[in-house]
Amino acid sequence: MLEQMLPQSRRTFLSRTGSLTTACAVAGLSGGAVREASASAGKSVGETNTKTLADRHYVLTGVRLEEGFEYDGDVVVATRTALYGLEIKDGAIVALHPENANLPEGVPRFQANGQLLLPQMRDMHIHLDKTFYGGPWQAPRPRQGKTIMDMIALEEKLLPQLLPTSRERAEGLIALLQSKGSTVARSHCNIDPVSGLKSLEHLQQALENHRDDFVCEIVAFPQHGLLHSKVDGLMREAMQMGVQYVGGLDPTNVDGAMEKSLDAMFQIALDAGKGVDIHLHETSPAGVAAVNYMIDTVEKNPALRGKVTISHAFALSTLAPEALEETATRLAEQKISIASTVPIGLVMPLPQLAEKGVFVMTGTDSVIDHWSPFGSGDMLEKAYLYAQLYRGSDEFRLSRSMSIATGGILPLDDKGKRAWPNVGDEASFTLVGASCSAEAVARVPERTATFHKGRLVSGGVGEV
Repeated sequence: MLEQMLPQSRRTFLSRTGSLTTACAVAGLSGGAVREASASAGKSVGETNTKTLADRHYVLTGVRLEEGFEYDGDVVVATRTALYGLEIKDGAIVALHPENANLPEGVPRFQANGQLLLPQMRDMHIHLDKTFYGGPWQAPRPRQGKTIMDMIALEEKLLPQLLPTSRERAEGLIALLQSKGSTVARSHCNIDPVSGLKSLEHLQQALENHRDDFVCEIVAFPQHGLLHSKVDGLMREAMQMGVQYVGGLDPTNVDGAMEKSLDAMFQIALDAGKGVDIHLHETSPAGVAAVNYMIDTVEKNPALRGKVTISHAFALSTLAPEALEETATRLAEQKISIASTVPIGLVMPLPQLAEKGVFVMTGTDSVIDHWSPFGSGDMLEKAYLYAQLYRGSDEFRLSRSMSIATGGILPLDDKGKRAWPNVGDEASFTLVGASCSAEAVARVPERTATFHKGRLVSGGVGEV
């Protein structure tokens, strides 16, 4: 596939090294999922030139950038693009050279062959620490008739089996995310009586091995209930190990005491000076009460403003329009963000939240584990789902849908003026075989190369 989209000789093909090699060389992990990561990360296995793109200063030519919208009256009907050379130095974009402009002498050049430049993707809700990914195929057990407490009991049995290879599997997932254009993530990590702090230790080891090509925030996640599993002490220990967020889980359904559970979670965050990212699946009135209680808590504790995320937040789908408007306004005022997986079958008010100024982001959640077998690690696919479910199929709305996958960064603003990339921006981006953002969202093309701070971390480009 890549050879068809990027015509070039075997001699000039460049491929990343590092995390892909790690994913393919995991001891004892030879299942189809790892092979999938290898194949999708540029189709470059076996075609690697001995030279890799490791230069501090270089020019990437033939890069397609969006220039503006084309209109029929006041309707956006197309997107104009042009080819540029991106001059990259020490991890940043230092110049945008129009096609046919004189390029700096003596600076290595590489060829993007007309591929479209998109902002780096951000997977802001994933569980890197526990997965079947990298091993043989294993579907989850039937969920019919099972409660979340049943699932917790199952996980208590599974964790000892997963822990011995959790670091290697986490690195396999990192390679998968990179192959899909994501080099920024937020991972929830189990803190529970079964694994103790081992899951966290293994995840931090995996991230340390990718400190130059992947950025990941960690949420200490009491998967078995903060109160139910009595892990307050372990959570506080996790805060001392460099974790950025305190997690939580369904304070009524799991802990059985909404206010007490949320108070305990927020107190850990306040004591440690950390943020909060809670899983809230509850759709009953208790879920709405939990959302309101969290907003109240942030209002009373300004130190938490801008540092709280509610993941899933399914209860918001139950609100009447007037109540939703009031809640969304309060969420925006306290800068409480929402992390949604863009679920199918549940109509979440994501556009309404965004219109009120709530920051909405997305993530994979599970990648082939005992909760779900459907996670792909692809944030562009999430933008595709978001467009299908909420935004519409026209050029303008398709292009706007990409923001959920990129942390709000778009090549063009709503008026069609280029907003990204700019000189001085971090050189973190992905290349795709598409003519514009709208096509990329609608067709979800393969990511042919992913760069993180100027470093090629997945896929390949040509050498001039």
